[in-house]
Amino acid sequence: MAAMKLHVLKPSVNNLTVRIFVRAADLDFEEIDAWGKTGEDEFLRKNPAHLTPMIEDDGLPRSTLWESCAIMQYLCNKHGLTRFYPTDPAERAMIDSAMFYLIGTLYPLVARATYGALAFPHYPGEVGHSDAADELKAIAQQVSQDAVAEPLDVYRAFFLDGKRFIGGDQPSIADIRLAATLEFLNAIDYEFPEWAAEYMQAMENELGEAYLEPAGDVRGYISHVKSQAV
Repeated sequence: MAAMKLHVLKPSVNNLTVRIFVRAADLDFEEIDAWGKTGEDEFLRKNPAHLTPMIEDDGLPRSTLWESCAIMQYLCNKHGLTRFYPTDPAERAMIDSAMFYLIGTLYPLVARATYGALAFPHYPGEVGHSDAADELKAIAQQVSQDAVAEPLDVYRAFFLDGKRFIGGDQPSIADIRLAATLEFLNAIDYEFPEWAAEYMQAMENELGEAYLEPAGDVRGYISHVKSQAV
């Protein structure tokens, strides 16, 4: 029996992040499909936030942990995976900053731009979640899509700064989080700048099947949704 359980929703890029990481890190884990289960009492007792990805691990104070970045940070610390998460305070700070900038700034725009196309529910309080006319929802989606370019370019200009990856010569957990997020933009046929397309290809090449196997689930879901819209 695997030492750690990983509960996932396979179409999600938040889940994709950890699914790639545990494979790339060659960790011992059991992957459990949580589709349709996150609202059940058994799941909620472990995770009242009803979120995935979630890991169950005996080393945790409450035995469970959710949020993709927190999971990767914990597992790197536990297993000494410094190739993904350096111990030098300055280098680690840049990895953390790149992840938190994504979660706080880039990902909300990606979600607003793609969730409608993906048939995912929008967050309460947003135009896509409201009773607004379809025309207004389309405008909000386009505004969000247009706004992606600026924070995305921050990764080129600041976090990458001429390097192959945020982590330098090899991917860090911030690179895994970024590449997974960008997968969702394919749902709207987003025109990636040349550097971003090259970056995503470099991630595939570097991580191989650890990236491609779980990414295939997200890509397959996107293809399915697109086929239903025709």
